[in-house]
Amino acid sequence: MSHRAGRTRWRRFAVVLVPSVAAFASVGIAMAQGVLAASFFISGQHFQVAADSLTARGFSLYGMVDVTRKHELVPVVVSGFRHATLIGLCQSVVVDVPVLGTQTLRLTGGGGRPVEASNLFIDATSESVGQANFDGLDIGVAQGAVTKGPVRSGDRNSRFFDPDGVAQQAVSTTLNDVRVSAVAVSAGTFNIPGLRVRVEQGNHSCF
Repeated sequence: MSHRAGRTRWRRFAVVLVPSVAAFASVGIAMAQGVLAASFFISGQHFQVAADSLTARGFSLYGMVDVTRKHELVPVVVSGFRHATLIGLCQSVVVDVPVLGTQTLRLTGGGGRPVEASNLFIDATSESVGQANFDGLDIGVAQGAVTKGPVRSGDRNSRFFDPDGVAQQAVSTTLNDVRVSAVAVSAGTFNIPGLRVRVEQGNHSCF
């Protein structure tokens, strides 16, 4: 009887957690290999992205609307980095699993070594930075006129992209204590030394 109950718990665990684990782990692997597609339906689930510091050459920030597979619309702020170096990278998603309770999937990388990314885009619903420094900053530039930082090609072709909308750009930026609630991350290349993906009991989110 107890053996059957145990099997039931693990079946429920798999049904709820495995899709999130698979999706989140595949994002990490795809990011590491630089093969993540530029445009895709988002799951709509929020996850956290944090870094002790992010230094970038070529920065852009503009508004966008992401779409879930169920065609739900999610307004986001897209931060683009032509080439970025991150220290202390952490990603996490918290999942409530029947019977087993709260589980946290955490992805960390670097281990004291820098994480390197090119054409990195973070689709965020909220962002906070302890200290932000910009060189060659333009605020109020039209989204269709952004040149100093990248604009995702899939976004330019989207019906939600407003070329006359307000954007921000800079030649370079340094961001400290980065905390982002995101619905999507994509990159041309994402090289993560010491990549670790693990599941932990309880809430162990990045921040």
